Amino acid sequence: MSSLHHIMSGRARLAAEVAGRGDPVVFLHAAVFDRSMWRAQMVGIAKTHTAIAYDRRGFGETVADGKDHSPVADLLAVIDALAEGGPATLVACSQGGRIAFDFALRYPSRVNALVLIAPSISGAPEPVYPPAIEALMAALAAAESARDWDRVSSIKAHLWVDGPLQREGRVSGGLRQMFLEKNAAALRAPAAGANLDVTAAFAQLGDIAAPSRVIWGDLDFPHIQERSRLIAAEMPNGSGHELTGTAHLPSLERPHEVTELIAGFLAGS
Repeated sequence: MSSLHHIMSGRARLAAEVAGRGDPVVFLHAAVFDRSMWRAQMVGIAKTHTAIAYDRRGFGETVADGKDHSPVADLLAVIDALAEGGPATLVACSQGGRIAFDFALRYPSRVNALVLIAPSISGAPEPVYPPAIEALMAALAAAESARDWDRVSSIKAHLWVDGPLQREGRVSGGLRQMFLEKNAAALRAPAAGANLDVTAAFAQLGDIAAPSRVIWGDLDFPHIQERSRLIAAEMPNGSGHELTGTAHLPSLERPHEVTELIAGFLAGS
């Protein structure tokens, strides 16, 4: 059984879900979903830990005023309120990874361990796309410019759910429909304001001493796969794990396997 909490961070009211008891594990969602992307993992991890997932500004049930803000400060507010100050294990996907890195560098004593799924990271080199992906990115930019949000969501489903070099519609059914609904809601939400955190974490990976597991799918963007391998190698206590046959959102595409990977890592961290 989970409970819903509302955490104040500045003028934002962050919606957070908590389940279980034990050492805290905080889940940070990708920028194409909300906290519900961790539903299966919350159930599994709550058997042994306090599992916490929250909606960032611009997503889900969180309410904010569009002011520029620090996602690190928001995460700190969640940990202070729901994890008794930590230290906590951070489980993060995609853009959530950027926040986890920035937080770990600013507050190392508040981080017990990191599980990073296809993580973004501040200060990383700009990606270079092969022609097939470049064409999709150009189509996405055109749809965004035209404010054709249905087309934007459709292209993003191809990129992030199917994988950019896979056939469109590789993943169908409930997962695809849920992605389209969640991403459409995020696209139509009021602007969340700019990110004020400027850590440039990519150059500081060697300073993150927490035990870390980096996970990625072999159908994800090639540059994300390569970046994930590099991050795992550069972190002093990092390790990597490639999932076959999955793209950017393995917590949704392969929920039980990802839950088992996280639980196994927590058991040894």
